[in-house]
Amino acid sequence: MIATTLTDGLTALGPASRAAGAAGAGVAVRLQGLGRRFGAMAVVADLDLEIPPGQFLALLGPSGCGKTTLLRLIAGLDTPDRGSIRLEGDPEGRSRAYVFQDACLLPWRRVLDNVALPLELGGVPKAERREQARRLIQLVGLEAASERYPDELSGGMKMRVSLARALITRPRLLLLDEPFAALDDFTRQHLDDHLQGLFLAHGMTVVFVTHSMAEAVYLADRVVMLAPQGGGLVLDQRVDLPRPRDQDTRVSPGYAAHIHDLATALARWAPGGVVA
Repeated sequence: MIATTLTDGLTALGPASRAAGAAGAGVAVRLQGLGRRFGAMAVVADLDLEIPPGQFLALLGPSGCGKTTLLRLIAGLDTPDRGSIRLEGDPEGRSRAYVFQDACLLPWRRVLDNVALPLELGGVPKAERREQARRLIQLVGLEAASERYPDELSGGMKMRVSLARALITRPRLLLLDEPFAALDDFTRQHLDDHLQGLFLAHGMTVVFVTHSMAEAVYLADRVVMLAPQGGGLVLDQRVDLPRPRDQDTRVSPGYAAHIHDLATALARWAPGGVVA
């Protein structure tokens, strides 16, 4: 039901979104020999990683292992010391959108104008950008809150506004840095379902940083684990659970088996087996 509703909503945004909803609409991400140091510390070292178009990849690992640094490098918010980052199908990186752990909404702007902000910065006429913002606000289930200010919203509502603002640019690569980490489990699971629906409807490539093994398995097609130090890959696991995933998935043997494999790997590589 969620995926069907979101597909209808994205189609309503116009021809560009209809194209984005097609199979393979995401970009391919290719990292080769990637390295990033901060002083004497190698946060990412000689990392090779390929993400095919339209894949949902979860980045997992202990605190300080370089997950956020890697995401920022892919986003173009930081520059590697060595190696290369290629976005095939979008070489200039114009179809990237980044969702931070904090919703980062402008407190003096209503929901509608927060969502429309990227189009405003891009010079889109007011009537057009507000109409697109209204459709996306409806898409994420916040139509009744479009005229509210951020301080009138719950944490989960703020994150849905942040997702809508990211999607208004019609990205082919969506990067998310633990966007639901500060939320309660009930709200977090609801937004996981919502994000899955957006992914299935939009066909974009997604890179999702999380500390949660359960969240990684529920959302991703593939889970990559980074080493505690040095930013190397210690596990690259496909998640073969059928989509769309729902509450039955969370209690299935396959789901439990994937989490067990990740927990075993974390116990081997993380200090004390703990993910903070």
